Amino acid sequence: MAPPFKVLVVDDEPDIVRYLEHVLRRLGYEPVGAADGEEAVQKALNDPPDLILLDVMMPVMDGFAVCRTLRERDATRLVPVIIMTALQGVEDRVKLLELGADDVLTKPVDERELVARVQGVLARKRHVDQRLGEITRVRDHFAKFVPDAVKRLVAANPDAPELAKQELDVTVLFVDISGYSRLAERVAPVDLNALVERYFGRFLDRITDAGGDINETSGDGFMAIFQDGDPTAHGVRAVNAGLMLLALTEALNQKEIDNPLAIHLGINSGPALVGSTRFEGRRGTRWTFTASGMVTTLAARLAGAAGDGEILAGPETVRRLGGRYRLERVGNERLKNITEAIEVHRIISPPSKR
Repeated sequence: MAPPFKVLVVDDEPDIVRYLEHVLRRLGYEPVGAADGEEAVQKALNDPPDLILLDVMMPVMDGFAVCRTLRERDATRLVPVIIMTALQGVEDRVKLLELGADDVLTKPVDERELVARVQGVLARKRHVDQRLGEITRVRDHFAKFVPDAVKRLVAANPDAPELAKQELDVTVLFVDISGYSRLAERVAPVDLNALVERYFGRFLDRITDAGGDINETSGDGFMAIFQDGDPTAHGVRAVNAGLMLLALTEALNQKEIDNPLAIHLGINSGPALVGSTRFEGRRGTRWTFTASGMVTTLAARLAGAAGDGEILAGPETVRRLGGRYRLERVGNERLKNITEAIEVHRIISPPSKR
């Protein structure tokens, strides 16, 4: 059962406050009294009510100032306000409405009119709250499919987020499960999905902690993008994340004795087009957010060429590591659909201590 609506009653006449509180309790609401405008503002900011019944002519802070202050604060900007006033002038009433009042009642307040206005405002608020709750739940479900990088861009500029592709320096990490097809042949789909989710759920934490964004996934792998203002830093963070994933896989395998997993990884650094890719068709538009170009392609090919428990890195990533890791040169390799041979290194140990 939903809690009762909380109504803040503001008037410098104690008898009026007690009378209004009595009426509101009879309607099933929870009244809270305030004797002046300053007290009302503090109570509203500390615990925003569902509705405010506000007198105008009060000491310390009058209703005009209270209304203006409430509309300037995020916590109370949308709280409905019904003004109770003996002022008869049209200018005063218009000013109150311009300051953000939702309705104006004339003192002495007629109880039937008060009840009708209060119930009407709170009924609308209940409907709005329900719709906002539905929208929030839908948004939260959609958010599960949106990369963190996109969330940050939209939050920074909700009206016009910068989603168009632009060239940025990134490090791309591909992670694939070794022998996934063979695993799928002997493990039931539901069990295999649960197994992958257990591993990838833990992988997500490591990638996020290292500052990466997982932007594309498939049944047996995912792609993560690392980017910031320092090309060396995001290369190091990507490699650290890859090494942590290998160690984490070994730890998880101690609990998955029947179906232990092996992973192989590819890492490459350099300029890529980062942003949205839009596919428009007759039946709608589909957006994805990714890093495209040879940097991404090479990272994927390196992952495909890596053996179980291996991390293969491209030459630009290796250059940026600057001797921080123990590497093993694989050689100049010809990778799938890449014309020129690429110098490939295997990363075989964590950062060396200096």
